[in-house]
Amino acid sequence: MSIQDRLSALGISLPPVAVPAAAYVPFARTGSLVFLSGHIAKKDGKPWVGQLGLTMTTEDGRLAARAVAIDLLGTLQAAVGDLQKVKRIVKVMSLVNSTATFTEQHLVTNGCSELLGEVFGPEVGAHARSAFGVAQLPMGSCVEIELIAEVI
Repeated sequence: MSIQDRLSALGISLPPVAVPAAAYVPFARTGSLVFLSGHIAKKDGKPWVGQLGLTMTTEDGRLAARAVAIDLLGTLQAAVGDLQKVKRIVKVMSLVNSTATFTEQHLVTNGCSELLGEVFGPEVGAHARSAFGVAQLPMGSCVEIELIAEVI
């Protein structure tokens, strides 16, 4: 099954690359690696605002991280032209806007990791990962995730 077939089966259509909100580019490629800048969670086209442990549950955060993964896939497709060129998702780094007592950043980040696994399969989609709790994110977003991929 192709990547596009998997996306269709999941009911996912990829968005266009978002315009950067500051002085950076959405992706940078060097050799066979593509580095995607951090993408914030969006809901209905606007920043998905909230803080885990205060105004959002772990499940809310997981859904937000999944939404970020979809945006990341749109940017990755724009960077390489075809997601079939992705050889491996190498690394995901997740920042979770959370209270000092919230300790389930790893479960929030699963929303992104699990979708990448569904789309690319266990060999290509399995990746190294970090998940951090932070005091705040741009525009009050609940989750921000960046990604590194190896491509052909």
